[in-house]
Parts: sequence; C-alpha cells; structure tokens
Amino acid sequence: MRFSLFALAMLTLPAVAADLKPQTEAAIAAIQPQMIQWRRHFHQHPELSNREVNTAKTVAAHLKSLGLEVRTGIAHHGVLGVLKGKKPGPVVALRADMDALPVTEKVDLPFASKVRSTFNEQDVGVMHACGHDAHTAMLMAAASVLTSMQEDLSGTVLFVFQPAEEGAPAGEEGGAMLMLKEGVFADYKPDAIFGLHVWPGPPGQLQVKSEGIMAAADSFSITVKGKQVHGSSPWRGIDPIAVTGQMITALHQIPARQLDVTQAPAVLSIGQVHGGVRWNIIPDEVKLEGTVRTFDPQMREQLLSKMQHTAEHIAAASGATADFHLHGAAAVTWNDPVLTEWAMPSLRWAARDAGVTSTKPITASEDFSLFQQQVPGVFFFLGIAPENTPLDDVAPNHSPYFAVNEAALENGVRALTALTLDYLQQPAKQKTN
Repeated sequence: MRFSLFALAMLTLPAVAADLKPQTEAAIAAIQPQMIQWRRHFHQHPELSNREVNTAKTVAAHLKSLGLEVRTGIAHHGVLGVLKGKKPGPVVALRADMDALPVTEKVDLPFASKVRSTFNEQDVGVMHACGHDAHTAMLMAAASVLTSMQEDLSGTVLFVFQPAEEGAPAGEEGGAMLMLKEGVFADYKPDAIFGLHVWPGPPGQLQVKSEGIMAAADSFSITVKGKQVHGSSPWRGIDPIAVTGQMITALHQIPARQLDVTQAPAVLSIGQVHGGVRWNIIPDEVKLEGTVRTFDPQMREQLLSKMQHTAEHIAAASGATADFHLHGAAAVTWNDPVLTEWAMPSLRWAARDAGVTSTKPITASEDFSLFQQQVPGVFFFLGIAPENTPLDDVAPNHSPYFAVNEAALENGVRALTALTLDYLQQPAKQKTN
C-alpha cells in the first residue's frame, strides 16, 4: 500500500496549525486530571482478553457523553467512536487496546489490582502489566480534546478501542483480526491509522522508526509421541522426554546456525514443556510450545520449514513421531515510510523537550499490524519510566512490577491529537491502487 503524490506534498507542512495551538494546549492540559482518574480506575479493575465488559462500558459511556456516534460489541467488547468534523476531509483512525494480563501485581499502589480471574482453566491474578490502561485513558482524553474542536475539523476521526490485543483465550477469536472481520471499517475507511504503546523509556520521549518496528510472531506446538514404559527399563519403550531434550537443543540452533543473521533478526523461544505423570514412568508423549519472531517474510517461511524438518527427523531417529502445528500469527508492525516521515513534525511538537528518537526493531509483536495491512499507519512508543531512574532498573512490560509514570502520559495525548489535527488539515486524500 503506497501513498499518492499528494501525500508526498504533505511532508513540508507544519505541525498543529498556529491558529489551533493555544486551543489544543489548553484542552490537553485541562483533561489530564480526568485522564489519570480513568487510568487508575482501569488499573484497579483490569479485565482479561475477550472479557473487557466493564472497561468497554466505561469507554462507550464517555464517547456517548461527547455526542459521538458509538458502535459497541465489535469482536466481543470492542468500541468504535466516530467524530465527524463540520467540513469534509480525510478519515483518521486512532487505536488503543483495553485488555490486561494474567499477572499478579507486585507494585505498591493505592489503586493496585487485587483482581483474580480464570485464564485457560487456571486461577490467576490480573494486572495491566503492559500499560493498556494508559492507552485507553489517553485515547479517551484525545477524544475529549478533539470533540471540543469539532467546529474546526475537516474530516472524520475514528476512535478504535480494541479488545484482546494480548491474544484471545484458547478456542476463541478476538483482537484486531476479529474487529476487521466484523467490519470495524465497513462504514468509514480510514486514510491513515495511528497507535502508540507505553514503554520503559525516558519519560515523555517518543520513539519511532520507519518500516518494520515490531516483529511478526508465530506460536507453535510440537507433540512428541513415543511408547510408555517403566522407568527401570527404558529400552522396552520409546522415551519422548529424551527425544524432546534433543529437539529443544536442535531447534535453538536453527536461528543461530542456519539463517543469514545479516538479513534480519530472528528469535526462537520455547516457553512450555509438558509430559509425564510419575517419576518412574516414561510417558507416551511430551508437548512443547513456543514462539518465533521474525522481520522478513522469506526468513519466516525458511525458519518454520526448518523447524518442522528438524522436529520430525530427530523424532524419527529414535522411533518416535513429532506433530508440528502453528497456532496463529501477528504480522510485522510496518510503519509506512512516507507517513512516518510526514508524522515527525507532529511527534516533535508532542514530545516537547523529551524529544523524538529512532528505535531499533523490537522483537515483541503487535496486532496493530493487521490494521496496517488495510490502512497506512504509524505505531510509536511513549517512554513512561520514573524520573531520574536508570533504564536498566525499570521493570519491563509484562512484569508484575511494571509501573507507569503518569506525568509522561500528557505527551501521548499530545501526539494522538497533533497527528489527527495535522492530518485533517489536508484535503481528502486521493485514493490510488
């Protein structure tokens, strides 16, 4: 997907037109206390993927209070708010994710989560350990700011509140894929989409890069089947545990020894190994599960093919079998180069003294990438580390100690607002194939 020559002309335009700057600054500053209240409420009452019932109700109620057109129940609990400016123009989409993680919080906060729930048949703590509470609150704040400027807007803004970014529970559909499947953009097709993610970087700093910013992700499982036997006489059976041990070592060697690492990064990690019920019984089978992260489609296909070949042949060498399966994937989060360059003045205005820096490719994944397959988009990061804290000491995303510097969130609202206002300054983008 590429921009027309019209889009190239947009590169020289300034960020946030001068006549809107004072109004924008004042509106953003005024909404900050409310935004922090929203964020703390969501943090104290987190909900797992595909279970964001109350979060979605709070979001929808706010959007309706602004007088927006609101659609609910997309992909279970997704919410879409539509703001129509007083004049015709482009369509811009802004996206935030709403779901929390099966993590037991260990941060000492007055609004810390005490919630417990069931995840894949296990009793778990629930925590916003990836900052989706902040994402949701920032987008709600941006909706308030932009609605207050409705008379000055030329075009349409879509506020996309997405469930299940962390992945739907076993046996369910969800996330960006299901939102698209259920027609989130059926009535209004965006010309551009923007999204952000909080990150343990310098507070208020924005980080972005053109092209691949986050990896494609595949999850996989391998079931190794042998022959059960008493542990005292392993030669009478086929030991799937021994085979799995050889397999794990060999699989980890594929990215290190069989792929051209100068082409693009690739990561293979095994996160689960299950097998056996008793110390003196060699079981019938062992199941392992893991993930691979890639930035190049050809390298991805090569890696997955080599994994299956390796698993099957190592198993066969011992008389066992190996069933290799893939279970869902996220594409590379790909920032359109032209749109990314265009966005830089808006991001610099938003970041203020914290600045905008380039980031290296990140091997985590995002299903925002599925929106980018439909619409040119830019995804970027907002630093939320505590002030004057070495970054190596800051808890990473998905940690039970993950914490958000709330003062940094204002720059996130500034970024979402500035990108929207600046894009809507342009006449309707001319469509090209």
